[in-house]
Amino acid sequence: MSTPMSEPDTPGRGPHDGEYDAAHGNSLHRDARIGGSSIQARDVSGGVHIHHEGAGTPRQHLPPAPQLPVPRQLPPARAHFVDRHEDIRALDSARAAHPGEGPQLLVVSGFAGVGKTTFVSRWLRGLARDFPGGQLYADLGSHAPPGPARPDEVLEHFLRSLGATDVPVGLAERSALWRTLTADQPVAVMLDNAASAAQVRPLLPGSPGSLVIVTSRSQLSGLLVDGAVLHQLGLLTPEAAVELLSRGGGGGRTDEDPQAAIDVVTLCACLPLAVCLAAAQLAVRPAQPVAALAASLSRGRGPLDTLRAEGRSAVKAALDESYRLLSPGPARTYRRIGPLPATSYDRLLVAAVLACTAEEAEADLAALADAGLLEHTGQDTYRFHDLVRAHARRTGEADEAPAVQEAALRRYGDWCLHTATAAEELLTPSHTLDRTYVYPPAHPAPFVTEAEALDWLDTERDSLMHMVRHASTAGWHALCWQLADAMWPLFLRLRPSEAWIEAHELGLAAARRDGSHEGESRMLTSGGNGLRDAGRYEEAAEWYTVALRGAEEDGDRRREAQALNGLGNARLRLGELARAEAYFARAVTLREAVGHRRGTALTRIRLGEIATLRQQHARAVEHLTRAHADLTAEGDPYDAARALAFLGEARAQGGDREAGERELRDAYAAFQALASPRWQVRSLEMLGRIAQAAGELPRARDLYEEARQLSRPVSPAETRRLEERLREL
Repeated sequence: MSTPMSEPDTPGRGPHDGEYDAAHGNSLHRDARIGGSSIQARDVSGGVHIHHEGAGTPRQHLPPAPQLPVPRQLPPARAHFVDRHEDIRALDSARAAHPGEGPQLLVVSGFAGVGKTTFVSRWLRGLARDFPGGQLYADLGSHAPPGPARPDEVLEHFLRSLGATDVPVGLAERSALWRTLTADQPVAVMLDNAASAAQVRPLLPGSPGSLVIVTSRSQLSGLLVDGAVLHQLGLLTPEAAVELLSRGGGGGRTDEDPQAAIDVVTLCACLPLAVCLAAAQLAVRPAQPVAALAASLSRGRGPLDTLRAEGRSAVKAALDESYRLLSPGPARTYRRIGPLPATSYDRLLVAAVLACTAEEAEADLAALADAGLLEHTGQDTYRFHDLVRAHARRTGEADEAPAVQEAALRRYGDWCLHTATAAEELLTPSHTLDRTYVYPPAHPAPFVTEAEALDWLDTERDSLMHMVRHASTAGWHALCWQLADAMWPLFLRLRPSEAWIEAHELGLAAARRDGSHEGESRMLTSGGNGLRDAGRYEEAAEWYTVALRGAEEDGDRRREAQALNGLGNARLRLGELARAEAYFARAVTLREAVGHRRGTALTRIRLGEIATLRQQHARAVEHLTRAHADLTAEGDPYDAARALAFLGEARAQGGDREAGERELRDAYAAFQALASPRWQVRSLEMLGRIAQAAGELPRARDLYEEARQLSRPVSPAETRRLEERLREL
């Protein structure tokens, strides 16, 4: 596949914010003189819904944006659940005794495999009505191969779940926004597999009615200073363990041979995970006596006087037996997928890794789930319990030749690249480059729409980042930088700054080792955008400068224009208007010369914005009118609406207020249709500035106040800026 390359700081087509303008993350102070008066204007972004009226026009009401569903993210309930009555009463009592002075914090600790996740999820489901703000879930990954999840990454997930579209950079800002969004709407938060108290503290919400319940193998006694109530989940009683064995697959066989059932659960140490694995073996072998299973589990083992290594001895015996009983196809799948740096598995992934049909892969996954070795997530995907993953990884390392393991990993890497590129082609079609595969996947991507493509990138972002890191250390240089490049729509639309920068730092080093000038240029410009998004403007300028030198040496005018445009944006962020304008002017000349109409139009928006800042209204209108026409012709409604908003502001400042407000209202309607709340609020603020300059202070106050309310779920910084504007009235 080969399509023309576009500048990497624009969203292509699609309804999501993506252009990194001078307003995002940085205040540009300016004097905007309209009708002879002077006000100080600052750019702002965020929000969801407005109503307003134009000068001399009837009041207009615009319909509200669609509301996000209340998040209900708890893991799927297991089919079989036994006992735990005393544990439920203990949590109920702790909840009833909460003084209500802050969010309630509960910690449920216990051995690996004791059923903490199942127990907590089931208990929380019964409390759904108490939390109108929703129930949020995050696996903090204390024992995951890549290491524990960072609190800032978890907060990004939570904030987007609650509707934030412009997540700030940095843990402190994200924590502040998290507390703001949860101040009035109580939420329940399940933090699974926590590593430490420090990992939990930034994730505490703001409402006194909220509840945070943490699971961990450790007691996390450090959270006592935060008001935590600690509860340890113990092993099942032998009677409850036998009931679980019976429900999970033993059926009447446990009644026929109760002593054998006791032997099985004793060998499983009454640990729910081990008992469930044993029950799965009985379920898939309805003729197997329980005594035969007990004999298999006890083969070669000494007495279980203690629960060694947090139950791993019991679980290992059950896992060894479950694996031994697998047929060759599922056993091979178990060995091959265990070492992969993936967080979940579906039939297309497995088909690519094993070079089999999707139907064969689906059958193997179903067999592994029937054996209790995989957990079905309810979305045609599966995941490992961390103890099972460790066993699968060790089994693969022991039973597969190194060359076979490496081929499976590379097949997985190529599948990641293939699928991410398919998402890129849907979301930013003009951004895609040719890709290099060792094992080209034969199956189509698991999505057909833009929304599905973006959801896949978001869901798989951790797995994709793990693969970028693995490719970097494995010396798969082309795969490393190309996968970072294929993730562009994720970085563009959701802006996970830390991952964005890391992927491009690794990708840049890989592209240089790969000897790819095109890859190096792409990493420099796209990575420069990530640095700019994180507020690291001087570093971004350095990356763009290196990209510019390389493009000049190669005589590539398109890449040269791209680097110049990046430099202009970095200097605009720093308030250096003259330098920014010079870079943009050179970029326009080059883009016109190579026939890049859309890129030229995007740069003209910047030139129009600078002209407005300098009160050169006629020049601004000229740039922005042409940009709007060209972007409309190019089929880019999002950027055409941005051009129209800037055009309306410039026209109003130049004296044609009625036409300017009309264009701003049209731009607002377009942003609403495109689901771009950030620019809805920005359009609203522009209208407020126009009203303020005309001396219509009550109307300006209404517009700013509505913008402030709309920005609250988006960014504390934007909200503070609007509050300052209100104080100036």
